[in-house]
Amino acid sequence: MEQWVNTIAGYVWGNALVVLALAVGLYFTVLTHGVQFRCLAESIRLLAEKRESAEGVSSFQAFCMALSGRVGVGNIAGVATAIAAGGPGALLWMNVMALLGSASAFIESTLAQVYKHRADGQYRGGSPYYIEKGLKLKGFAVFVAIVITLCYGVLVPGVQANTIADSFQNAFDLPPYVTGIIVTALLALIIFGGVKRIARVADKVIPLMAAAYIVLMVIILGSHLSQIPDMVVTIFKSAFGMDAVFGGIVGHAIAWGVRRAVFSNVAGAGEATFSSAAAEVSHPAKQGLVQSFSVYIDTVVVCTATGLMILATGMYNVFPGGGDVALVEHIPGVEAGTAYTQAAVSTVFANMGSGFVAIAIFMFAFTTLMAYYYIAETAMVYLDKKLRFPVLKLLLKLVFLGVVFVGSVQSVSMMWGLGDIGFGSMCYLNFIAIVLLTKPALKVLRDYDRQRKQGLDPVFDPRVVGIDNADFWVEYSDQHQAQSKK
Repeated sequence: MEQWVNTIAGYVWGNALVVLALAVGLYFTVLTHGVQFRCLAESIRLLAEKRESAEGVSSFQAFCMALSGRVGVGNIAGVATAIAAGGPGALLWMNVMALLGSASAFIESTLAQVYKHRADGQYRGGSPYYIEKGLKLKGFAVFVAIVITLCYGVLVPGVQANTIADSFQNAFDLPPYVTGIIVTALLALIIFGGVKRIARVADKVIPLMAAAYIVLMVIILGSHLSQIPDMVVTIFKSAFGMDAVFGGIVGHAIAWGVRRAVFSNVAGAGEATFSSAAAEVSHPAKQGLVQSFSVYIDTVVVCTATGLMILATGMYNVFPGGGDVALVEHIPGVEAGTAYTQAAVSTVFANMGSGFVAIAIFMFAFTTLMAYYYIAETAMVYLDKKLRFPVLKLLLKLVFLGVVFVGSVQSVSMMWGLGDIGFGSMCYLNFIAIVLLTKPALKVLRDYDRQRKQGLDPVFDPRVVGIDNADFWVEYSDQHQAQSKK
C-alpha cells in the first residue's frame, strides 16, 4: 500500500507540476505588472485594517488563518528535505517560486472575495464557489469541492500530525500515541468552537511563532558569521550548476525547490481561498494583496530561515573543514530532514535545539491543522449549501480528529505520500481554474488601481467593471451607497 501511494505521489508531483507552477506564476506576474512587487507596501498597510463583522473576520485574521495553512511542517522538514535532495540551490529556487507564486496567490484570493456569499451566518467562498459562479461549470465545481473535502479532511492532516509526533519523540522520547492523544484533544476544543475561535487562535499564535523563529535564525547566523559568504556563493553555484559538484543536479535543485515551495506556501493551489473569502473588506483586491504578502512570510522569511540555519551550521556538510564543497552521502527522508533542523539549532543552544524545534513544529503544524479543518468544512458547506444534512459537519469533525490521531502513529513516508497526492491534485485543478478566470481578476485589479489613484478607499461594485454572479458585492455596494447619502 505504501509503495503504491508513493508511486502515485511521484507521478502527481512530476516535472509537469513544476513547470505549470512556474508558468502560472510568471503568467500572472506579467499580466498584473508585478502586483506582488509594486503593491508590496500597500499589502503591508492593509494588514492594519480593522473591519470585522458578525459574519466575517478582519483582514489580519484572515491573513493569519491563511498563513497558519501556509506555515507548517514544510517550513522545517520540507526545506531540509529539499536541500538534501536538490542541493543548497533548492533554497534559491524555493524563493523564485515564492516571488512568482505570490502573483498567483493574489489572483486566487481576489477571486475568492469576488464570488463569496453568506451561508450559515458566515462568509463562505473558495475555489468551488468561483468555479461555479465565475466559470459557470457546476460539475467541475462539485468535483473540486469533493477533492478538497477528501484532501483536507482525510489525506493531508496526517502529514502535520505525524511530524509533530516524530519531532516530540526525537526531542522528548514521547511515544507517538501520547502525542496523538494530546494534539487531537486540543484540536477538538478549537474546531468545535467554529471559525471565530479558529481566527482568534491564529491571529495570536502565528505572529508569535514567526517572530520567534526569525529571532532564532538571526542568533544562529550571528554565531556563524564567517560561513555566511561561502554559504551564499554555494547556494548560487548550486542553483545554476556553476560548480562541478552541483553541475549534475541543477534539475533536482529547480524541481525540489519548486515542489517544496508549492507544498509550503500553496500559492495558486486554492488553499488560502477559503480563509480569504471569510475576510470583511471593502474591495476584493485588498485581501488579494494581503494574501500575496503571506507568501513572502512563509517562504522568503520562514523557509529561508530554516535553510540558512541548516547550511550555516554545516548540517548539510557544505563546509567540511572549511574546504571544498561536498554533498551528503545520502538523501534523508522527512525524519532526517526534521533532525537536520534540530541539529542545526543545537549547535548554538546545545541540548535545547531539539526541544525548541519540536515546539516550533507543534505550533506550526497545529495551526495548519486548524486551517485544514476550516477548508474541509467550507468545501462541505458548498456541497450541502442548504444544510439539509447538519450531521455531516459533526461527521467531518469526528473523521478529521480520527485522521489526526492515526496520522500520529502511522508511517512517515505513507503520510507524506498521501499528503502529496492531495496537494498535487488540488494544484492542477486550481491552476487551471484561475487561469480561465484571468479576465475578471484583472478587471478587479484595474478597478482597485483606478480608485487608489483617485485617492479613494476602494469600494467594489461588480456592475461597474462588468462582472456577473457577484451577488454579495452588489448588495454590499448598494448598502455602502445608501449609507454615504445619509
